[in-house]
Amino acid sequence: MPSVMIRRNESGQMTLYVAKKDLEETVVAIEHEQADKWGGEFTLADGSAYYIEPLSAAPNLPITLRARRAGGE
Repeated sequence: MPSVMIRRNESGQMTLYVAKKDLEETVVAIEHEQADKWGGEFTLADGSAYYIEPLSAAPNLPITLRARRAGGE
């Protein structure tokens, strides 16, 4: 499972960066984005998806977390 960094870019959009692949893409959807549950499957603008174990609250960004590929790829 690679580590990924989630942050907001200059435009305020959430991005996900995978250092191992030198990939940075805009997050277009998050499975859980409620006050008491944040994470799950992150869908990126290029169509790829990563899964981050849900947290009990939305974190302060930027944050580095462990993720795995999702979406049956």
